[in-house]
Amino acid sequence: MTKISSLATATAVASFLLMGGAFAQTTAPAAKDAAPAAATKAPADKKPHSAESIECSKEADAKGLHGKERKKFRSECKKGKMSGGAAPAAK
Repeated sequence: MTKISSLATATAVASFLLMGGAFAQTTAPAAKDAAPAAATKAPADKKPHSAESIECSKEADAKGLHGKERKKFRSECKKGKMSGGAAPAAK
């Protein structure tokens, strides 16, 4: 009886050791060729910028606008250019 219980205990310990190694495995690293190809792909869902948008961005750059001020300026500028009016003056 003692021999059977020690055999069962040894089997259980060996199983736990082997299972720990199986769960510790990680996935294989990606191939080096796949990363540059993915980085150079252009997203298909992005729309090209309109001429008005590009012009307003250049004006915002020239004025040194950043953050909320830049966003507000570009929005008003694009509205003005779309309606045929002049771009709004910055603060």
